[in-house]
Amino acid sequence: MLKDYGAEPTVLNIEDHTLINGNFRTALWTGTKLQVTVMSISVGGEVGLEQHPDTDQFLRIEDGQARVVMGDTKESLTFIKTAEKDFAIFVPAGKWHNIINTGKSPLKLYSIYSPVEHPHGTVHKTFEEAEEAEHQH
Repeated sequence: MLKDYGAEPTVLNIEDHTLINGNFRTALWTGTKLQVTVMSISVGGEVGLEQHPDTDQFLRIEDGQARVVMGDTKESLTFIKTAEKDFAIFVPAGKWHNIINTGKSPLKLYSIYSPVEHPHGTVHKTFEEAEEAEHQH
């Protein structure tokens, strides 16, 4: 079941949860110092250029292909890599980054934030909904 299990002890199959998620972002587990979200990025879509000043981030692709870009400023995204199923992406706090779906099917990934990045129970059905929530946050 796709829901935020909160800070309760939890064991689940992360791959299954990631693959069945059809939302842009769904919080799966939100603790006090760590958060897991699952994401589905549409063909040609992206996570969106962002920076988390105090948050390290780990992402793992469960299905699909992507271009990963990072840099010290929005205008200087000099780190560019291709990633696909079973690849891990590590984003240090303070780095500008984006992940763009370059495949022919939705990009399925999960993300671990430390500390927590989104409110408990976050569900963003679309990229646009996520962007609006970020502006209000």
